[in-house]
Amino acid sequence: MTNIQKLKDTVKVCMFDQYGTVVDMQGGLVKIATPFLEGKGWTGNPNSFVTWWRRTHFENSMIDALLHREHTPYREIGHRAVSQVMDRSGIKYTKDEVKYLVGEIEKLECFPEVPAALAKLQTRYKLVVLSNGDRDMLETAKKYHKIPFDNVISVAEANSFKPHVATYTKAAEILGLKMDQILFVANHAFDVIGAKSAGMRTAMINRRDRPFEETPHKPDITAPTMKDLADAIV
Repeated sequence: MTNIQKLKDTVKVCMFDQYGTVVDMQGGLVKIATPFLEGKGWTGNPNSFVTWWRRTHFENSMIDALLHREHTPYREIGHRAVSQVMDRSGIKYTKDEVKYLVGEIEKLECFPEVPAALAKLQTRYKLVVLSNGDRDMLETAKKYHKIPFDNVISVAEANSFKPHVATYTKAAEILGLKMDQILFVANHAFDVIGAKSAGMRTAMINRRDRPFEETPHKPDITAPTMKDLADAIV
C-alpha cells in the first residue's frame, strides 16, 4: 500500500495553517505596505519590509511561547513587531497606523488556486483551520477568504503559539480525533515539523520549491500547490 493510499484510508480531517498557506500573506501585505511606505517617504523595498515584519513577529511569538507565561494575543505581538521594524527603519508612525497595518491581516485573500482545491478536498474530508491568529481575527477573516471551513481553531485554546505541541494536541482533542487521523497542511517547515512531531500526518505546500531542512519530522506528502495536493489525495 502506498503512503498516499494510507493517508486516504486514515485521514478524516485536513487541517490548515491560515496565514501564508490558505491566504497570501506576503503578497497581500506588500500591497498594503507599498502605498503606506511611499506616503512615509521611505525608499526601501516594501517586500523586504513585510519580510522583516513577519520574521520579527515570528521571533516574538516563539519567545512568548517559550516563556510559558500567559498567552499574548497575536494582534499584540503584531503591534510590537510592526513598531519594532518601523523603529529600525527610521519611519515615524502613530499607534493608529500600527493598528491599521496589523488589522489588514484579517482582510487577506486566498491564493488563486485555493478555493477550488479546498472545495475538492471537502468532498472527502472535513476542513479545519488551526491558526496562530486570535479568535476574533479569524472570525473577521471568513468574509474575506470565503472558505466554508468546518471549524476554525485559534491556538489561544492551547495558550501557546504553534509549533508548541499543545496547539496540535488541543486541536485534535477539540475535534475528537486521533492525531494520525489529521493531515496538517502548511506552506512553511516549522508548522509541518511541529504537527508531525506531535503525531499528525503532514503535507507541505512548497510553492517556492525550496528544499526541506534536515529533520526526523519530514512531511508525508509535498505538493507545489494546493491543487496538486487535492488531486493527489481525493
